[in-house]
Amino acid sequence: MTKKYFGTDGIRGRVGVYPITPDFMLKLGWAAGMAFRSMGACRILVGKDTRISGYMFESALEAGLSAAGADVMLLGPMPTPAIAYLTRTFHAEAGIVISASHNPHDDNGIKFFSGEGTKLPDEVELMIEELLDAQMTVVDSDKLGKVSRINDASGRYIEFCKSSVPTSTNFSGLKVVLDCAHGATYKVAPSVFKELGANVTVLSAQPNGLNINDNCGSTHMESLQAAVLAEKADLGIAFDGDGDRVLMVDHTGAIVDGDELLFIIARDLHERGKLQGGVVGTLMSNLGLELALADLGIPFVRAGVGDRYVIAALQERDWQIGGENSGHIVCFQHTTTGDAIIAALQVLLALRRRGESLAQARQALRKCPQVLLNVRFSGGVNPVEHPAVKEACARVTDEMKGRGRVLLRKSGTEPLVRVMVEGDDENMVRGYAEELTKLVSEVCA
Repeated sequence: MTKKYFGTDGIRGRVGVYPITPDFMLKLGWAAGMAFRSMGACRILVGKDTRISGYMFESALEAGLSAAGADVMLLGPMPTPAIAYLTRTFHAEAGIVISASHNPHDDNGIKFFSGEGTKLPDEVELMIEELLDAQMTVVDSDKLGKVSRINDASGRYIEFCKSSVPTSTNFSGLKVVLDCAHGATYKVAPSVFKELGANVTVLSAQPNGLNINDNCGSTHMESLQAAVLAEKADLGIAFDGDGDRVLMVDHTGAIVDGDELLFIIARDLHERGKLQGGVVGTLMSNLGLELALADLGIPFVRAGVGDRYVIAALQERDWQIGGENSGHIVCFQHTTTGDAIIAALQVLLALRRRGESLAQARQALRKCPQVLLNVRFSGGVNPVEHPAVKEACARVTDEMKGRGRVLLRKSGTEPLVRVMVEGDDENMVRGYAEELTKLVSEVCA
């Protein structure tokens, strides 16, 4: 059954444009409350990132949940993975995140976690969608949900992050620059790394509601690169607005992407005999990651793009680690979803164990040239399925003669078609990517 509102990562869009409106959020809160209440007593955690519209949507969700008879526990600004963790530890029926992740402040969205801290099953999302089309009612006054605030949420999550490394861990002597994207990690991330002994310089940790992801964080790495060089730091760590993506910068100022970070963690687990099964990547994972893991004898499979599909593939195989080149990295041995802080800690531990710098550690993975271009897509005919586009992709694949691959897909979080070409010759790859992008643009026009 096709979903009307839920995409691959919840419900997301531009603030003030349906469904990202206060009236819809009121109804969504009510529908979610009714859905979870039908399963028994209902307590729901609500957290958000730092964008200004979060206040408005928090209030609307709170009212809707209460009207359905669900108790609400407010967390305030917290990373998305923190809400997943706290939902579990408070034995709540669900967690709600108000965030548009790496998008600018004028976007927002809603993500749900189950009581186990995982993505909601499809059947629950469909139940909520059915209720969204029903008439909204209000429970009797004596059954209205109560609302409270969890004042020590940050401290609880900081301790959880620190518990993901051995108690003997001490990063003293390590000079790190953190870019918090003026987002949800702005309080907790500096505390975690400082309390573990690192010498920390902090960037972009003064959120004002409008500056989240604005020329900072994991989508804009230039400031972090400059700061690492200026501070003569060992490395830099960039988070996105809601704290589920992480990228790094080595001491030379070079960007280290999610594929490389995933490789560093997986190699460390493998060398210590603690890698359960293999590694899950996505259709966008660089071919170099697959080859580097193969050299170590580590199995590798590709899932669809989106942490939902990575997590599903991990659960299906009972494996523990997977991720995307964008920086979503899932470490199931520690948590239930992509967690930027925990992933970063695992990378730092791996570097310490091998006595390597980040620049040295990444050398074992030789990435194939990969060009990714975006084409804005406003609707109508799906250009990915257009006969001329499909024919061109098949021709390019044939011409590369097994030395590369082509992937076109619609983004699950933005109105974009992503054109990716990968191969062993950079000029060839770029030429084909630009050719296909031009064709897709013509089809979208």
